[in-house]
Amino acid sequence: MNSITGMLPEDCNVLRDGSQQTIQASEVVPGDVLFFKAGNKLPADVRFVEVSSDARFDRSILTGESLPLAAVIDSTEQNYLETKCIGMQGTHCTSGSGIGVVVATGDNTVFGHIAKLTSQPSTGRTTLQKEVLRFVTIIVSLMVAMNIIVIAVWAGYIRHAHPGFMNVATLIVDIVSIAIAFVPEGLPIALTASLTITANIMKKNNILCKSLKTVETLGSVSVLLSDKTGTLTKNQMVVTDCLVGFSTMTAIEAAQEVINEKSEGKSRKQALEQLRIASAVCNAGEFDPTTIHLPLAQRRIIADATDQAILRLSESLGPTTESRDMWRKRFDLAFNSKNKFALRVSSAVSVAAAAMTMGAAENGTFDVEKDMLLMIKGAPDILLPRCAKYVGEDGETHQLDEGIRSSIEATKDAWSSQGKRVLLIARKPLYSDTVKTDPSDNDFEAEAIEHARRGLTLIALVGIVDPPREEVPSVIETLRRAGIRTMMVTGDFKLTAQAIARSCGIITVPDAQIHSVKNLPRFPPQDVEAKPVSRFSRSKAPKRTLLMPAENKAIVLTGPELITLLPHQWHALTTQYTEVVFSRTTPDQKLRIVKEFQSRRYIVAMTGDGVNDAPSLKQADIGIAPSSGSDIAIEASDMVLLDSFSAIPEAVLYGRVVFDNLKKTIAYLLPAGSFAEFWPVMTSVIFGLPQVLSSFLMIIICCFTDCITATMLAYEKPEADVMLRPPRDVQHDRLVDWRLLLQAYGLVGILETFSAFAMSYWYLARRGISFGSLWFAFGNNPPPTGMTQDEVTHHLTVASSVYFVTLVVMQWFNVMALRTRHLSIFQHPPLFNKATRNWLLFPALLFALVVALIFTLVPGLEALGCDNVPVEYWFLPMTFGVGLLGLDELRKMMVRKYPGGFWARIAW
Repeated sequence: MNSITGMLPEDCNVLRDGSQQTIQASEVVPGDVLFFKAGNKLPADVRFVEVSSDARFDRSILTGESLPLAAVIDSTEQNYLETKCIGMQGTHCTSGSGIGVVVATGDNTVFGHIAKLTSQPSTGRTTLQKEVLRFVTIIVSLMVAMNIIVIAVWAGYIRHAHPGFMNVATLIVDIVSIAIAFVPEGLPIALTASLTITANIMKKNNILCKSLKTVETLGSVSVLLSDKTGTLTKNQMVVTDCLVGFSTMTAIEAAQEVINEKSEGKSRKQALEQLRIASAVCNAGEFDPTTIHLPLAQRRIIADATDQAILRLSESLGPTTESRDMWRKRFDLAFNSKNKFALRVSSAVSVAAAAMTMGAAENGTFDVEKDMLLMIKGAPDILLPRCAKYVGEDGETHQLDEGIRSSIEATKDAWSSQGKRVLLIARKPLYSDTVKTDPSDNDFEAEAIEHARRGLTLIALVGIVDPPREEVPSVIETLRRAGIRTMMVTGDFKLTAQAIARSCGIITVPDAQIHSVKNLPRFPPQDVEAKPVSRFSRSKAPKRTLLMPAENKAIVLTGPELITLLPHQWHALTTQYTEVVFSRTTPDQKLRIVKEFQSRRYIVAMTGDGVNDAPSLKQADIGIAPSSGSDIAIEASDMVLLDSFSAIPEAVLYGRVVFDNLKKTIAYLLPAGSFAEFWPVMTSVIFGLPQVLSSFLMIIICCFTDCITATMLAYEKPEADVMLRPPRDVQHDRLVDWRLLLQAYGLVGILETFSAFAMSYWYLARRGISFGSLWFAFGNNPPPTGMTQDEVTHHLTVASSVYFVTLVVMQWFNVMALRTRHLSIFQHPPLFNKATRNWLLFPALLFALVVALIFTLVPGLEALGCDNVPVEYWFLPMTFGVGLLGLDELRKMMVRKYPGGFWARIAW
């Protein structure tokens, strides 16, 4: 709220007690008469009652419109956000002045409504929180079920048949041991560390995560809704094309031609010089002196967006200071919505100045001492009919006949269809005998406008656009390959939005194939189930269900059209189109778009940098704001891009990698830290065997030997196909599903448990304690001949340590096996290959070994179930580990060889 308040003015001028007074903005009430001028911000929503002809307002903070809008008295639209007779709170006056009546304040303003939506608390869990909760629910349910079985066996059998084997205290210890076995205590540590490590890696790549719990969400995103201005585009209007004579060229080509003076371009150089001078002189913009040393594209210009673009064009063709020094201003008329042009009347400071500005024919009749030159720029629809001549490529004036006029109009229409704003720049000599009024007189404005009605000489047409960022098309294509639909949501006009979407790569189909609201179904289909189906489910869609997006099916809609959509049309829009552009949208409509996609189980990311984007940023599953965005947008977002839009694929990559690595972490923790710990307790309760793994060593496995290695899995590099997969379907592709449990329990868990049991009972058998003497003994087995009870207890303690060491050693091979889900270890080696290596695993494995040595070699820990393990029991488990790694390599080979086969269907 402090960010929002900081965007409003502190004071304003109103009419109170019959006089104009300055008051605090917070004291403004509906009905106040408000005075404003250029540079003022509006403290409330205002209905204009008197405005100057050049009054214009920058609404980009609310609507995203890149150009200031003219303020008028009469209503132009029924839509409150569209009409030009309303000034909105938080917008500022870029030129002119006027008077208005306050019609809304506080939360009742458009700005206040946005602030209210943004300040509402977030509800719901992130996708990762849901997955972790689901996993915990599964584990706890299994733990409770097993404890119920243990209690039932004790109460129904052991308590009566073997009362000395297990009393209530022992039962409680076994129940706690089962809880320790089932719940991987190292998971919270590994999970938090994994997210923190990933967030730090993302920060190094200029991606700032504001909350660890949102790190994974971006990997699940299936729809990216992106604002246009400042996100997809540079938020800097530039001239992209010029028409000089019969030649069209880019602004870069024009600048290069002037600089290089190519032989084939020498004839056009003089025409371009005339364009340079006119665009500099007839321009209200000024370069900020503090940025004048920077490259042209980075210099700050004090002017509206149009004058900024024209002034940059002039500077690219030559120094603007030199151009302006040639002419002395006599009269200036700013652009206004009534005239739709701006003009300046100037006097030449020298004959040379006139010669460079005009062709030989005009210059021959121009008297530098008496005559003046009118330079004008504005809408071609207004100015082209007033032109009688044009500047040819040779810099000389020629008659403008109908054929040339039609050609110029065709160029103008072509540029307009591409979403460019087209301006015409022209001039007209004002000879002394035709000027009746001195330029300093108030009546000269009318005379200058009259002179501009006819006889103009067209210098050039220029096309202006807010260009896409250079990296955007490749980013969109990368996201498309990753199965993410990127859609534009903007407040700009439909034609402009469509053109920018095409240049960004969001729209790829021909214009004739782009759908509109008329192509959406008018009536709900009767034979289609209403239940949405996920595009990315592994299972087949049920019959008679709406199909998901077809390839390259595009549609462009406007905000007013969205209001009219029925639920079945929203369903068709969200599920059947891959290339979507929403134009002329309000903040409420942006919010509605996000909610409509979310209601159909899509994970939605929203990018935006303005106040108008804040509500939808907050509502989206993950809101993304650039660091250059408004404080409100950054505050409402979950992730901040410190660099540019190009960081989004990197963020998606890390989001997917962190999910993959979390699956690997859990798959690593469950075999030894859960499954293999559970069975010693169950075999003790059910089969009367001694518990061959102490509860203390269970905790050591979970919190020490396994935990560090599991954490280092966060540094695993992405597998080769990460950005070629479709987004994760949160309804089906779970963090923990039956496939992962089958891998962790059914393959690795059984192998490790069997190996650990085998090693422990083999050790006991070699010491004279046979397995048969322990089977169903329930503590009633006497010591073997020649062995005391203390010796038996010692051997059982060593057996417990053997079980522990076997698990520690086999986990070394397990972690190497699960580094990849489908690729061989030779395709994704842990060392030597920079793209796949994770050398941090080896210090972690060494740490596990050191911990195991400490708890098996340090004397005095026998009471905790620890004792010295013979050396051969450190090396024998390695053979089991190699077998485990080999079996998993065989499984992966079958998955790769038969991607549609049985092994692929059960692969985790």
